[in-house]
Amino acid sequence: MQRTGNSFLNSIPPVTKNLLIINFLLWFATIVLRQVGIIDLQEYLGMHFWRSSEFNVAQLITYMFMHDSSGFVTGFSHIFFNMFSLWMFGVLLERVLGAKRYLFYYLTCGLGAALVQQLAWEFTWKDMLLASTTNSIGMSADELINLINAGKAAFTLDDFYSQLITVGASGAVFGILLAFGMIFPNMRMFIIFIPIPIKAKWMVIGYGLIELFFGLTGRMVNVAHFAHLGGMLFGILLILYWKHKGIIGGYNGYN
Repeated sequence: MQRTGNSFLNSIPPVTKNLLIINFLLWFATIVLRQVGIIDLQEYLGMHFWRSSEFNVAQLITYMFMHDSSGFVTGFSHIFFNMFSLWMFGVLLERVLGAKRYLFYYLTCGLGAALVQQLAWEFTWKDMLLASTTNSIGMSADELINLINAGKAAFTLDDFYSQLITVGASGAVFGILLAFGMIFPNMRMFIIFIPIPIKAKWMVIGYGLIELFFGLTGRMVNVAHFAHLGGMLFGILLILYWKHKGIIGGYNGYN
């Protein structure tokens, strides 16, 4: 009997497997190349605010293959939990949707997350500018902007814009989670810290409400909550469209 040492990878369908490999390779390459001083991939492939001179349209796609690379230990949790979720829900979803439709869905959710995050930045950047400037007490955002434009500040607006950058597959992964909950709404899932299994549809609704709460209240500011919601929003629109067209539906034994 012939045995192979990579049976785990062989059990993962091709799109999910290649997404896992690409994300881990880019994460590792970003850390190594930064350490040796060759290039900082995050500055080029991470998504900047559209007002920044460092923004380019390709970043709306490339950002979802990048992850926190501030350090091997600190960044590992970011990529691990994203990739674990991608593997956990993506394997079955790819087999149901098919490779091409699954990849299209994944990229659409990631792109939707990027667009919603850009919109969130556009509505909040002035408030963030005020909050980041210690000597702006008593000023309005417009007064501070006039001061910066007059060259009376230690930084330019573009310096500030360039600090707004996001990376990660979370938006696309939240779209995967959303699709799983819609296609297999009654599949029972076990969640850490919850002693009883819950149905996938309630898990998805719970995650969505948590992200909305954090986004609106401004908590966990280092997490792109609106990007997560954007991935779910574009995901639900696409799944509803496919269900309306009869392309996908419920599955016996799961709902």
